[in-house]
Amino acid sequence: MAKKNMADRNIDWKKVTELLLLSRAIDDIEENELVPEKKVLYQFSAKGHELAQILLGMHLTNPKDAASAYYRSRPLMLTLGLTAEDAIASDMAKSGGYSDGRDIGVVCNLPGENSPKVLPMAGDVGSQYTPAAGYAQAIEHRKKYLKETEYNGAISVILGGDASVATNGFWSALTIATTLHLPVLFFIEDNGYGISVTSDLQTPGGNIANNLRSFKNLRIYSGDGTSPAEALDLISQSTEYVRKGKGPALIRLTVPRLTGHSYQDNQAYKNEKQIQEEEKNDPVLKLKKFAVPKYLSEEEWKELKKKSSDRVTQAAKDAWNRKDPDPSTLISTFAEGYDEIQKVGGLHVERYERPADITEPEPEKQRINIVEAVRRTLEHELEINEKILVFGEDVGAKGGVHAATMGLQSRFGDHRVFDTSLSEEGIIGRSVGLAYGGLMPVAEIQFRKYADPATEQLKNTGTIRWRTANKFAAPMVVRMPGGFAKCGDPWHSESNEVFFARMIGWQVAYPSNAEDAAGLLRTAMRSNNPTIFFEHRNLLDSKYARKPYPGDRFVVPFGKAKKLSEGDDLTIVTWGAMCERCEEAAHQNEASIEVLDLRSIMPWDKEMVLESVKKTGRCLIVHEDASTAGFGAEISSLISDELFEYLDAPVKRLTMPDIPVPYNVGLMNSVLPDAEKIREAIKLLVEF
Repeated sequence: MAKKNMADRNIDWKKVTELLLLSRAIDDIEENELVPEKKVLYQFSAKGHELAQILLGMHLTNPKDAASAYYRSRPLMLTLGLTAEDAIASDMAKSGGYSDGRDIGVVCNLPGENSPKVLPMAGDVGSQYTPAAGYAQAIEHRKKYLKETEYNGAISVILGGDASVATNGFWSALTIATTLHLPVLFFIEDNGYGISVTSDLQTPGGNIANNLRSFKNLRIYSGDGTSPAEALDLISQSTEYVRKGKGPALIRLTVPRLTGHSYQDNQAYKNEKQIQEEEKNDPVLKLKKFAVPKYLSEEEWKELKKKSSDRVTQAAKDAWNRKDPDPSTLISTFAEGYDEIQKVGGLHVERYERPADITEPEPEKQRINIVEAVRRTLEHELEINEKILVFGEDVGAKGGVHAATMGLQSRFGDHRVFDTSLSEEGIIGRSVGLAYGGLMPVAEIQFRKYADPATEQLKNTGTIRWRTANKFAAPMVVRMPGGFAKCGDPWHSESNEVFFARMIGWQVAYPSNAEDAAGLLRTAMRSNNPTIFFEHRNLLDSKYARKPYPGDRFVVPFGKAKKLSEGDDLTIVTWGAMCERCEEAAHQNEASIEVLDLRSIMPWDKEMVLESVKKTGRCLIVHEDASTAGFGAEISSLISDELFEYLDAPVKRLTMPDIPVPYNVGLMNSVLPDAEKIREAIKLLVEF
């Protein structure tokens, strides 16, 4: 139990009262007027949660502090400078606000250029945790290794409801924070419910603080989030503990949820007695009893209440009179679609000067494989850019499961090339936070299939720029081996690159040789967009993929295909490991075949493909991924739409069937496209 005499800490209780009444007035006008009038379509109340969040916000005093919020975090936002008009305009989907009408109004962010920032939240429960752990690691890196004193004492706070502690994100962030001794405060607001499900079904015993008391390297605080004195004492202690570099802490504060989960929730799962008990714990009532008359008079309280109500009424009118967002701004999720650099995230925010590069190789004499091309490219970029970090499972002393990071840790140190826990959610979420902290994360996922647990973070990463109206972005590189090798299997051999091509906001590179691997990877590490970088397992050390290292300045622009052979009778469009097989089949055929290696499939070189097919009148698309909804279907569709009158034969796709890759070598070879199957398809199309 916190000591009651701690209430006299240096806190402005009149300001606390003003913010709490302001937040409550916003909820009231939305629930009683704006939602019924259909001016607000989604409404999530913060009633009951306000006091603890306001006190927390008042303790975020370092301009490099960050909070990772969730959908009940508006009181914190108001404390950190959000205006009532912007708050209501966001809920009305009007211009300005958090997202310029692109996202649900309570899905918040705050760039905080010279003040604490609120990292972009997402609609997924628990997705706020690992990015905040990554931001805390960025604080430590910039403070300790880049010697940037402005990060001294900065902390990363993660707000979450009690239901969110059941998620992978919570446990992964907890692992990262405690094993690395990071300045993270887990701020758990326990209102007893996850929508309608009680907390005892979210965590054993319904109290995450009790369950974590034996957790190593984690300080625990727990108490009443509606008691002004107790909440202040606990928040002061916990933020001070983390700010002094003693390690991560978790604070659990019990609060009532005075409304349903959202406006539409009728709370039928609560009886009248439960509702009455919650209403007795209303922090407005407790704050008034605590603050009047010690810190302000009854008249001052009434005046603040009226002032807040009038202020919110006017803010709602002004918000409604704002223009609707301009539809022309919705086009792009990539940096190139915006006139300005984002405010937070990535290298380019801090006047990054991209090194001089060239698109023509300066080849060495000796041929190298893709593994060595990746390793040398990583090595050079690590050398010239101190903000690049390379990490993943086994990338450190082991050098990666495919040896692509061999020797990098010993050269650059384990603060720049390091191993992670076995959590893909943690790897990608951490990358997001590191990017918010101005670094360039280069993360490795050992095999494409293993990225599945990180799908939530990957999907959210691609839309950060768009969702925040270019306030935030998280440029990064995710290296991901996949595809068949000496044998197949459903777990290590999956390709499924179309999944990422369909994942909005990501660049997707898929090199077929060492030269392009070096060029594409270098482009990715210098880009202001997030990139999936595929390394095909069968090409890592294959003779076909070996090329001379193209030099430390060589880049391959995304969306620029390469002609592997010229021809007039048929165009073959392919990428990755299928390039070798398509070239082999083309050379064994009497027809004149043009083979195009896309090199990147997002963006992809539509211009070269259309130009080639317009010339040849025939097209064969070959890829390793499954047929149904594979990326070949997208190419085929565009060709049919744009060049129907030029086609002398139907556009044909040759792919894997809609099954996983078999383990048995004979079975694997029976279903993969090979030179013989490609030759048969060529013959069919040419003779059509």
